[in-house]
Parts: sequence; structure tokens; C-alpha cells
Amino acid sequence: MDDWQQILQHSLRTPEEIAERFGLEVEAVRKIARAFKIQITPYYASLIKRKGDPIYRQVVPDLAELAENSGEDDPLEEDLDSPVPSIVHRYPDRVLFLVAHSCASYCRFCTRKRKVGDISKINPRYIEDGINYIKEHPEVRDVIVSGGDPLILSDDRLESILSQLRSIPHVEIIRIGTRMPCYLPQRITEELVSMLKKYHPLYMNVHFNHPDEITAEAARALNLLADAGIPLGNQTVLLKGVNDDVETMRRLMQKLLTVRVRPYYIYQADYVRGTEHFRTTVEKGLEIYQGLRGWTSGLAVPQYVIDAPGGGGKIPLIPEYVQSISEEKVVLRNYAGELFVYPQVKTPKRRRSRPQPPCFVSNSQRV
Repeated sequence: MDDWQQILQHSLRTPEEIAERFGLEVEAVRKIARAFKIQITPYYASLIKRKGDPIYRQVVPDLAELAENSGEDDPLEEDLDSPVPSIVHRYPDRVLFLVAHSCASYCRFCTRKRKVGDISKINPRYIEDGINYIKEHPEVRDVIVSGGDPLILSDDRLESILSQLRSIPHVEIIRIGTRMPCYLPQRITEELVSMLKKYHPLYMNVHFNHPDEITAEAARALNLLADAGIPLGNQTVLLKGVNDDVETMRRLMQKLLTVRVRPYYIYQADYVRGTEHFRTTVEKGLEIYQGLRGWTSGLAVPQYVIDAPGGGGKIPLIPEYVQSISEEKVVLRNYAGELFVYPQVKTPKRRRSRPQPPCFVSNSQRV
């Protein structure tokens, strides 16, 4: 058994373990566990400095998750865009391919709380159906391998999936979505990256929400992936009490660049049942975006998006930098609130041509 699997076996899983570790009422944790999966790796638990800190909030269960009228089970309506159980096909040229039901730790704000951790909903027997669906749809050029966390699978099982995808002629890009470098960086081994780099072009989106998550061990894992030529992007969720201030978010984005990860998205927290206590206002997100744009490198500024409820897909949100547009000029506001004018290109006005007299063509000239 690999070291990472041994570490995973010692995760906090039962309500009794979690209640004892964090000084919680065991019956309250049991209630939450009946509704949503709970698990915390010993590595990630070791990053918690105090009760209620940004690391704690992301993984330790809270009775607020059971609040009534606090979101929807499937706010993005993924199930309506699921032609087979393992596939979500929302955008024309790409699909989400769910290949693993479990994660190393379970985010309390997870978009798929309704199904992640439930093997009856994300099951290995659906993988073949997903592969066949992708084969039968030549418009699919980009496959995002997700779950659950696909890196929870063994190297051999993951390679079987990647090799089948790479054998499909119209699949150009494979992406893996994972939180392993954050929750269990020991999973990123030299054997894993040697296997992954056989399937280029392969990209990986990781998930860090707070600068304290980028430890020396996480940096080792990320640099190992980058050394294998795997481009890394980061998806962050805007979370109340975790990263909902400019300074924290700026430090996170800058720190990601030092470990060769490009900030990709900041997500407005999804309208998921049991996550209301994590959601901020959109105005707060725009304030944070403005605190990044111009105040740090453009490399450190991701897109701020809402994954639209009802299945509308990702919609970018930006502050109003364009103040006005006319034929003569565009008035712009920069990151510091100052106004600048960009002259419009002058389009020459067309002359009105004189009407030409009718031209009569003899029968002998007709073609």
C-alpha cells in the first residue's frame, strides 16, 4: 500500500472522532453525517490552528448545513444536462466526466453535496457508458475528468480511463479537476506524474481557497506536476470567513504563482442546500476583484464568475471600467478610480453616389 493510502486510512471519518477532535456535540455531528458525507485527512486537520479558522470552516461540519430553505440540491441543474449518469454535457464542445464518487476530504460547501460520497450516484459501472458517450459525440474535444476526486483512484485505474480517452480521435484536451494537492499532497508521487505525462496535452485544475493551504508539502506536489509539463490552474470559491477580504485573496493568488499555478477562477459560492452560511454578496466579490486588478500582477487575477443557477453556465462578472462610449471616444476608469479617454477610430463617411441612368442592353449583348 502506498504512503498516501495509509495516510488516507487514518482520516477522521466518524462523528465520534470528529466531535472529540474539535470539541463538538457528537449528536449534532451525527445529524449532519446522516445528510452529508464527512471526512478530514490527518494532513489537512493538522493545518487547523483554532476552532472556526479558515481551514476549519472548510471541512468541519456545522449545524448550519441543516438549515431549512437554504439553497437547492442541484442549483446548476447538472442532472438535466446528464445524458448518461457519468456525463454532464452543458457546453457544445466539452463534457464533465464523473469517474470517482469519493474525495480525500469533503468540502462543506460542495456543489455536488447531493451525490459526492454516494457510490450509488457516481459509480464505476457508469464509466464505460461515459467513454461510449464521448466516442459517439465528435463535437466533444475537451473532457474534464472529475467526481468526487479522480486522484482518489489508483494509478492503474486512472490510467485506464485516460488511455481510453486519449484513444478517441476527436478528444484534443483532457483536464483533471482535483483537490488532492491541497487535501492530501502526498498523493502526488513521481509514479503518478510519470504516468500522467504520457497523456499530454493534459491540464490540471487544483483547488486552494486560502494562502495557509499552500504549505511546503503542497508546493512539492505542485512543482512535481509542473515539472511534468502539466499546466496548472486554480479554482477558488469565495467563502465567508475563509477568503472574503482583499488581503487574503491577494496573498492567495500571489502565493499560487510562486508554486507555478495560474489563478483561473474565483467562483461566487453556488446556491447549494446547506451552504448559505458560506455565501457572500456579489458586491463583496466585485470589491475583491477590484482589489486584485491593478494592485497585483495580471497573472494573479483570475476571472470572477457565477455559475448561473438553472444551468446557464459560467458568467463572468467585472466592475464597470467602461464609463461611456460615443463615436468620438471611450471614457475608462482604471483600477485606482481615475478616468481616461481613448479616442475612437475615425470611420470615413461614405459619399452618396449619383444615381446612374438605366443601361439598356441589346438582345445580341445578353449572355
